[in-house]
Amino acid sequence: MVMPQGWELVIGLETHVQLQTRSKIFSGASTAFGAEPNRQACAVDLGLPGVLPVLNREAVALAIRFGLAVGGQIAARSIFARKNYFYPDLPKGYQISQYEIPVVSGGSIDIGDMRVDLTRAHLEEDAGKSLHEDYAGYTGIDLNRAGTPLLEIVSEPQMRSAAQAVAYAKQLHALVVWLGICDGNMQEGSFRVDANVSVRRLGDAKLGTRCEIKNLNSFRFLEQAIQVEALRQIESLQDGVAVVQQTRLYDPDADETRAMRSKEDAHDYRYFPDPDLPPLVISPQWVEAQRMAMPELPAALRARWQEAYGLSDYDVQSLSASRATAAYFEALQAALEQHVAIKKPQAWPKLCANWVLGDVAAACNRHGKSFESAAVRPVLLAALLIRSEDGSISAKTARALFVSLWDQALANAPSPALTFERLEAALAYLDGLIDQQGLRQLSDDAALTAIVDQVLAANPKSVAEFLAGKDKALNALVGQVMKASAGKANPGQVNQRLRARVQP
Repeated sequence: MVMPQGWELVIGLETHVQLQTRSKIFSGASTAFGAEPNRQACAVDLGLPGVLPVLNREAVALAIRFGLAVGGQIAARSIFARKNYFYPDLPKGYQISQYEIPVVSGGSIDIGDMRVDLTRAHLEEDAGKSLHEDYAGYTGIDLNRAGTPLLEIVSEPQMRSAAQAVAYAKQLHALVVWLGICDGNMQEGSFRVDANVSVRRLGDAKLGTRCEIKNLNSFRFLEQAIQVEALRQIESLQDGVAVVQQTRLYDPDADETRAMRSKEDAHDYRYFPDPDLPPLVISPQWVEAQRMAMPELPAALRARWQEAYGLSDYDVQSLSASRATAAYFEALQAALEQHVAIKKPQAWPKLCANWVLGDVAAACNRHGKSFESAAVRPVLLAALLIRSEDGSISAKTARALFVSLWDQALANAPSPALTFERLEAALAYLDGLIDQQGLRQLSDDAALTAIVDQVLAANPKSVAEFLAGKDKALNALVGQVMKASAGKANPGQVNQRLRARVQP
């Protein structure tokens, strides 16, 4: 979207990240998705008299990991508060959240050359879900989500376009999935974005009145909703109508935002410390334990790959798009390093990157698999690459074998025969398969020389044309040798042998 001349868009995002715990933040009820309505809402989630909340330690650990990853400050002591409001899917009449002292303060997310600062990240419980579509004239309430642990991540209002907001949301999504603190499933509500949107005249220092667009569960809808809301506000201001602070919903079918309710300020929620929960105390030892449990962060991983392997920025960005992709590439490299006979080791990382981002990614997409469940494991692919590079099989045969091995693994899954811990075992298995199917390229010097001589004797016209400077004639001779060898000759060796035999 191109902003109307003379106006500036200001965006801040509040992102609700469902933490990947098996039980809820203050109860032992399950967080599993897809249960029948109201089957996973226990007495604590419902706020029944006499029950007391107990904080889920794992939810805190995941929040600490996020704070460390973004360079935020982990609060040694933070407080849970009651956020009071009345809504049908909030059974207690209040939400347990953090207000004055959140578990994480500050930090930042980099998007390209821009750094988006974070205000805070705080722990809270989710509400239930109101269901409108299946109940004509009524609203159904499903409280399965009530009490699900959330980490609400609040950015500073630094983004100036819908594209920047989407880039930030995607980067944040990739990070929480990489850390393993959230599954990132936007369709199931595990990652939901609220966009605070305001506009102002270009050059104004004061922020405009903001409207919050709630529960955007796709990056496409996030971009569209921001664009539509920005134009709505500009048109209102140009008509002399003040923007009213509101909570709004985005309707993708009508491509418009609609008022939901007046936007509350903090004092409207009447925050006060929850009397049933003591302050959360996080020791330096606990923080350090979470630091040690964290995976290598994407930025550090990319820097290491570029230094060690000389890969391009595009390759390292693509390979680190997910932890599963990065792990596959690393395992492939580790398997190849077991093979002492590799020539030109500096060329192998690029070859591995091409295969992982090409053939393996395509096969995963084709069969609906992730890299974690790729049917051809890295050790077997390493064996395939070695046999392709040493001339045992052609590159074309290697790709055909890859597809065959993938299909074989799917047909026989789980197939111990295709699972190897050591490269030597994978090579032995692959060699047997190559010989069994007659795929090995002809590399015997005497046999190849005999075929080349036969082809030269049978094609004097092509020989004469090549000697006259027509390179296409050599291609014809290569084709004849490949045909005579039933495709088993190494094309590179054939080319070299022909050039050596055909001399002026």
